[in-house]
Amino acid sequence: MEINEKIEYFVIEKKDNEVLNFEKIFNNNNPIHIEIGSGKGELLQLQSFFHKNINYIGVEVKSKRIMNTVKKLDIKINKNVRLLNLFIDENINKWVKPQTISEIIIFHPDPWPKRKHHSRRLIQHDFINSLSYLLKDNGFLKLSTDHTDYANWIIKHFQERDDFEPIFENDSQYIFPEDHFTTYFDELKESEGFPPQFLYYRKIKSLSERKVANV
Repeated sequence: MEINEKIEYFVIEKKDNEVLNFEKIFNNNNPIHIEIGSGKGELLQLQSFFHKNINYIGVEVKSKRIMNTVKKLDIKINKNVRLLNLFIDENINKWVKPQTISEIIIFHPDPWPKRKHHSRRLIQHDFINSLSYLLKDNGFLKLSTDHTDYANWIIKHFQERDDFEPIFENDSQYIFPEDHFTTYFDELKESEGFPPQFLYYRKIKSLSERKVANV
């Protein structure tokens, strides 16, 4: 199959100020899962194959990674996948309707380890506010990081909120969750002595009920 045909099928051409209509994009009303920072596309490829009744949106800022993911996908096998070449920040709520997403995945976001760069970290309260806006009640936010300081940063941010509750005891775990598909990056970091730390949360309050402390 021609690569241009696959690009046309899988890559969403988003216009400025356009709110995405997922029912129209997928021609069904199945649950929507978004992966922010889809990397090499392994997770999208595997999840979409094993969960045909879920629609997946992969969001990646790097065009090369979008192309690499397109090459992995098959229109017949992975027809429940779409890709967005987009920079993600707290403005994500401007292109997705509120409470329309069942699950958001953010695995191995850039830890920006230097203190002077901490303001660049993706996980900030404004960004979490947007994720809360997007998620349905009882929707899931799944995060992982191989950077201990960033894991502690994430835990601290969610402890300051009351619209999410942790799924794991002590807020995180190193054991791979049962529903997790191991990726190249998981294996790479574990081989380097930096096993992924998983931090899963469930949204327990809507925006109207949300009260964020110390923000």
